[in-house]
Amino acid sequence: MADIRFDGKVAIVTGAGGGLGRQHALELARRGAKVVVNDLGGSVDGSGGSSEAAQKVVEEIKAFGGEALANGSSVTDDAGVAHMIQQAMDAWGRIDILIANAGVLRDKSFSKMEIADFEFVLNVHLMGTVKPTKAVWEIMKAQNYGRIVVTTSSSGLYGNFGQSNYGAAKLGIVGFMNTIKLEGQKNNVHINAISPVAGTRMTENLMPPEILKRLAPEFVTPGVVYLCSEEAPTGEILTAGGGVFALAKIHETEGVYLGDGGLSVEEVRDNWAKITDEAGQQAYFAGGEQSQKFFRKMSGG
Repeated sequence: MADIRFDGKVAIVTGAGGGLGRQHALELARRGAKVVVNDLGGSVDGSGGSSEAAQKVVEEIKAFGGEALANGSSVTDDAGVAHMIQQAMDAWGRIDILIANAGVLRDKSFSKMEIADFEFVLNVHLMGTVKPTKAVWEIMKAQNYGRIVVTTSSSGLYGNFGQSNYGAAKLGIVGFMNTIKLEGQKNNVHINAISPVAGTRMTENLMPPEILKRLAPEFVTPGVVYLCSEEAPTGEILTAGGGVFALAKIHETEGVYLGDGGLSVEEVRDNWAKITDEAGQQAYFAGGEQSQKFFRKMSGG
């Protein structure tokens, strides 16, 4: 089979000044894409800012003959996001790929976490995904082509102590994806999520050096770049790290119909084993499939 190429395609990668985003931007550029390298240049907790990191990645891309532009906008700033989109359109006239990768951490147990830190992390991750996606959405629909990759996390899918803010944002991103995957289908706009495990600036204090080396960002990027390709599926959650790739799904059990007359709390308790029985469980593509099951079971099916 032929190599996956992005010649003639234009990509925006947020949070691309280092770590995962940098690797995604470099690989897309190596395969022919023109890339807007976005990075606010702040610290891990979101403070400060400089476009120097983004400019360095642009220089790396240009060094091997690629085309790239640096952008230092915050993904939470409406005017900054608009400028980033306009920068790409002015330079190349189209936007085919968006990788929403920018993020911050403000970890604390929920007891000790200030609401301001919860809101800040939620804003950067969730709205920092929504705003760039909204900004490219009509462009991609008009082109009848678009590929969007959003970034979730095992903290959102499964939980992680001290990351209630981060986890809430990361699962919120999956909920966002689950609806716009449906809305983008008729215009060939596909959206998928990556759930990475990687040694980056955000995780370097959590793991020993030998493990960080085995979890280098370049072991995640092949999966992300595949999700940017014409062959990409839509609405999937790809987990990746250390060369391991898997698919995460939200499943629902078949459940049991307990009737609509005299239904009691005790009946739910007494049928808990049937309600939670995993035999025949399914991963639905749209919410209506759950409703169809409910109606089927109510009708005796």
